[in-house]
Amino acid sequence: MHPSFHFRLWELTPPAKIDDMTNPNFTRPGAVDLSALSAAQPVAGAAGGGYVTDITEAGFQDLVGRSMQHPVIVEFHSPRDTGGAAVSADLAALVNAAEGRFLLARVNVDAEQRLAQALGVTAVPMVVAIIGGQVAPLFQGTRDRADISAVLDQVSQLAVANGMTGRAQPTGSAAPERAAEPATDPRFEKADAALAAGDFARAVAEFDILLAATPGDPEATAGRAQAALLERSASFDGAAVVKAAAERPNDVAAQLDAADLEVIQGEYAPAFDRLLGLATEVGPDERETIRVRLLELFEVAGRTSSEVLRARRRLTTVLF
Repeated sequence: MHPSFHFRLWELTPPAKIDDMTNPNFTRPGAVDLSALSAAQPVAGAAGGGYVTDITEAGFQDLVGRSMQHPVIVEFHSPRDTGGAAVSADLAALVNAAEGRFLLARVNVDAEQRLAQALGVTAVPMVVAIIGGQVAPLFQGTRDRADISAVLDQVSQLAVANGMTGRAQPTGSAAPERAAEPATDPRFEKADAALAAGDFARAVAEFDILLAATPGDPEATAGRAQAALLERSASFDGAAVVKAAAERPNDVAAQLDAADLEVIQGEYAPAFDRLLGLATEVGPDERETIRVRLLELFEVAGRTSSEVLRARRRLTTVLF
């Protein structure tokens, strides 16, 4: 199944504060500024085999690309931190036992200071997830295996709920001998390759080709909506978008950008409320523009999410 959570890391909000990462429970994804790292070339090496790998700054963009298919767990650690060794061991054991539901990428903060700074790491161990290119803080500090297992279960549930059913490929000598499951539906290989490369316009075009062959295909429809969102917002300046929306409440273009930004940040209900409220105040042509955008954003959020179901009912009322 094609993932319905295609996001990328943009310069939209500051890195998450460490206080936001101390909650042992899963927290809402937040965007992180990694624009300075985007030119890096993918390089990664195995760290213990199975589904565990060491990652450097040079390999981080490749890691983001992989997160379009399956969740990536990133552990920031230091060899000097003896207290974090148990966390590392438990994470590796749990991820390997999941047999491809996750990839565990380990970052040595002593060697990768710029990458750690970009992610707002001020203490180790710190663990985050990357899901569809978006960073979700998981926990900071030590946790026992039961707590870590519970957090990983929540990550898995979020991924499945959003249609992300790809499997990580094993790395290193400890890889299982059985044949790996296909990471993606082969129909989406070209579109996914374009997304991983950051060529969002090409991804939209690839999804259009799929939809021409299979009109109404739900996975292709969702994929196209996500790729279109990425294409529109790739050059966003978050602060400028927020400022324009506040200064021009009746400007449809400004409000569409603001809604896109809110959806990227996981704020679905505010995005839908923003556009639905505006739709009641504009003419038929602009109302149609808003309707089309809302339908796209519904696909990004997930057709069965509670926010989408509520907004869809309200949209019917606004239109008729």
